[in-house]
Amino acid sequence: MSFTAADVKTLREKTGAGMMDCKKALQDAAGNFEAAIDLLKTQGLAKAIKKGDRVAAEGLIFNKVTGTCGILLELNCETDFVAKNDDFLKLGAELVELVLANKPADVAGAMAMQTSSGTVEEKINSLVAVIGEKISLRRFASMHAKAGGRIGSYIHTGGKIVVLAEVSGSAVTEEVVRNIGMQAAAMNAAYIDKSEVPADIIAREKAIQLDALKDSGKPAEILEKIVVGKLDKFASEMSLMQQAYIKDGSGKKTVAQYLKESDPSAKIVQFTRYQVGEGIEKKKDDFADEVAKMVSQG
Repeated sequence: MSFTAADVKTLREKTGAGMMDCKKALQDAAGNFEAAIDLLKTQGLAKAIKKGDRVAAEGLIFNKVTGTCGILLELNCETDFVAKNDDFLKLGAELVELVLANKPADVAGAMAMQTSSGTVEEKINSLVAVIGEKISLRRFASMHAKAGGRIGSYIHTGGKIVVLAEVSGSAVTEEVVRNIGMQAAAMNAAYIDKSEVPADIIAREKAIQLDALKDSGKPAEILEKIVVGKLDKFASEMSLMQQAYIKDGSGKKTVAQYLKESDPSAKIVQFTRYQVGEGIEKKKDDFADEVAKMVSQG
């Protein structure tokens, strides 16, 4: 069965594979269009498997808020260049919609969801074959309003850091929720209030502070008083409500005070902060060492 240049073009448009890959697939399939598609899918999976051990620590956080529900989803790739690729952006937007609609329990469940062109896993593998980088759906988190509050999001640096937050209150506006999200994005709080900081974390910090002051020559009871103040500051810096409000130039107003001024009944109910690649150990390339190796081999 023969094929034409138009067939190659059509196959490329249908699969997204490279022109030469499409031509070779049609040659290997003796011009059979469907067989050529199957060949390209197989090749794409093989390429994806080979890239499986690479580190994908770049990418974007995709998000969507619909009424009383919101979602964050991290899609990773190997380079920031690919994170700006139109196909990568389309995939992330589609995955957010799919997860929001299907509510999978975990990433494995999300990978098995059906798209317009196979499962999510198959679609990712096809994109890997075209782009040539490892792409992975790392995680996602859904947020449902717990206290009838307003859910909103704040997007920082084009999607490198995204925060979902719920704030309740009789007169809470979208701007207030966005400002709380901005605070969480900038200051990376771990808790809403300092009363939530676990006792073991406080105990560990206390031991560190006492050890640092042991040679000060001050009496033990004085050291205890000093450490109490340091521990309060430590817990406050980790907690949204006690942090200095970043949009206040004086540095004296806390987030709690900002909320009270905005709406006396306002409360931060919950928040989730995602940052691209957090917790992933990135590969560090030693350029000088690589050049030295090339010289020695040449």
